[in-house]
Amino acid sequence: MRLLSRSTFLALIVALPLAAAAHVGADDAAHHAAGFAQGFRHPFAGMDHLAAMIGVGLWSALAARGARDLSWAPLGFAAMLLVGALVGLAGVQVPAVEPMIAASLLVVGLLVATRLRLPGVVAAVVVGAFAVFHGVAHGHELSGDTGAAAAVAGMVLATALLHIAGIAVGWVLRQRSTLLPRIAGAAVALFGVALLAQVA
Repeated sequence: MRLLSRSTFLALIVALPLAAAAHVGADDAAHHAAGFAQGFRHPFAGMDHLAAMIGVGLWSALAARGARDLSWAPLGFAAMLLVGALVGLAGVQVPAVEPMIAASLLVVGLLVATRLRLPGVVAAVVVGAFAVFHGVAHGHELSGDTGAAAAVAGMVLATALLHIAGIAVGWVLRQRSTLLPRIAGAAVALFGVALLAQVA
């Protein structure tokens, strides 16, 4: 019973994005002096970003054949998030940012639900392609602020910690439950569908 309660709690954490709208509080930040703390908070401010980052870690753990497979997708996501953030800070206009963020939730949710195994490089490329758009969105929100470099560093650190949280949840669930990861993945995917409907 204790195991079921723990697993249910972990799944609810991953499914949390269904309970909130995307970019909660993102519009509240006026352009002012940014810093490490503001950047660190950014991935937590939008439930779409939060779901994607935890989902990537969760999928990495669920689909991994061994410990060395755990890092490919998170590293690919974090690296391309940084690239996207720099693009956004530079003021470059990238089309379809919000639809691609929504699509990333749909794809990541399906990857979690199916536990699809991909070669490490392919996994990094798939999630990295979507991470660019997450990074651009963050970069645009931080552009015009002073201290943007420190903010980006905080954002990348928060992203890594969210990946680690997802990996920890996934590692617990991979041996103990097949249903809960499917539910969590389906919840994230449905959140992505809902966001796609909003931006269509």
